[in-house]
Amino acid sequence: MPKARLISKSVYRFLALTGNALAALGCIGLILGVLGVFDMELFSFGLSSGIRIIGTVAIAGWLLSAIGYGFSDYVND
Repeated sequence: MPKARLISKSVYRFLALTGNALAALGCIGLILGVLGVFDMELFSFGLSSGIRIIGTVAIAGWLLSAIGYGFSDYVND
């Protein structure tokens, strides 16, 4: 019995590519911030420090990428 395809492959590919871009952006931001190229406190908001916000971008990218690749593997079976 074929699996139901609710969303096209292009959406999964978009999720994976967007996740990869966010993860790369977050990791580069963390590296540059730790090296002192810019002040990470520019990104602080409320009680969250700047390093948390930049790290959150990287983690969100990894999660989006995992969702995109996971669903694309599930649909391709």
